[in-house]
Amino acid sequence: MPQLTDEAAPDRSAPGEGGAAGTWMTPEEYGASRAALWTGAVLLVTDTDGRVLVQSVDYRTDRLLPGGAVDAGEAPSAAAAREVREELGIDGRYPRGLAVDWIAADTPGYPPEMRFPGEILHVYDGGTWSPERIAAVRLPAQEITGIDFAEPADLPALMDAGDARRTLSALRARINGAGPALLEGGRPTVPTVLDRLGVLRTRRIAQHGAWHAGPVPAQLPVRDRQGWLFAPDGRVLLLIARATGAAHLPPPTAAPTAGAFPLGYRYGDDQGAHARTAARLTGLPPAADAAYARLLATPEQVRELSDWGPAGAHELAAVHTARTRLSLPAPTRTPPTELPESAAHW
Repeated sequence: MPQLTDEAAPDRSAPGEGGAAGTWMTPEEYGASRAALWTGAVLLVTDTDGRVLVQSVDYRTDRLLPGGAVDAGEAPSAAAAREVREELGIDGRYPRGLAVDWIAADTPGYPPEMRFPGEILHVYDGGTWSPERIAAVRLPAQEITGIDFAEPADLPALMDAGDARRTLSALRARINGAGPALLEGGRPTVPTVLDRLGVLRTRRIAQHGAWHAGPVPAQLPVRDRQGWLFAPDGRVLLLIARATGAAHLPPPTAAPTAGAFPLGYRYGDDQGAHARTAARLTGLPPAADAAYARLLATPEQVRELSDWGPAGAHELAAVHTARTRLSLPAPTRTPPTELPESAAHW
């Protein structure tokens, strides 16, 4: 920062007299030298199925997150709360930031006559809204014409490209749980493993069947078998398809285990049971398929990357019961860790 003075600046052409050349500025000069930017604040809200709230407006065709401009003298978090109250009729406080995005002045889509100077846009975490809270939404007479909850992978088709990138980056930051992401044009300046693998860019595989505890009955056909395979820190093994970003639990035979037992199964309209096994990992073989990245994630992160419908809460509860049975700790939410392709032992 240059040295400010209320007095006439010394001769800036003579570095030996009054400091280095060009470092003295009056407050007026310094203020005029600073870039002017807009400031905005939006809210990321999901429903219990992990879909994102987007709203339709009467002045553009693409969808938006709730939010808008920060007024003069207003804190961004207060602006987010005010906008949600005005647009959806819902009161709340949203202190947790998910992302801060720098939007360049030359970003396409802004009319020249607007003289868009660039913007710093804050994304706050609106949390997961219950059906009752969603039913309490009241739209104003003008501007907001409707709301929908969209599958994350559908956002690029519904939103402006930059808005969709920003929303997906903020959603990944929420799943990571390591604090706000710094974005430029919707892209993280320091991508996490979820960003690098592009999770949620394709539709999650729907498994909406009811959850049943215990082994699959003999009379039911088994469609597939997947494992909740626990590392010593209580996290579980998760596979991410590099080509699509899709998240999968591994088969129960993916690695050496101990203490395996049938956890439960899902059964619905797809003509087969999805069986789940719980076990403690004792090691990892070398990666057998380069098409998949191997991650360690908390059970909650696995659920947030999956589309399990209302029964997902029942499966998650069963997973934590299994973790306790295996005498493993409750894991702290940290960004998922990508495992090496080489073997590992615990």
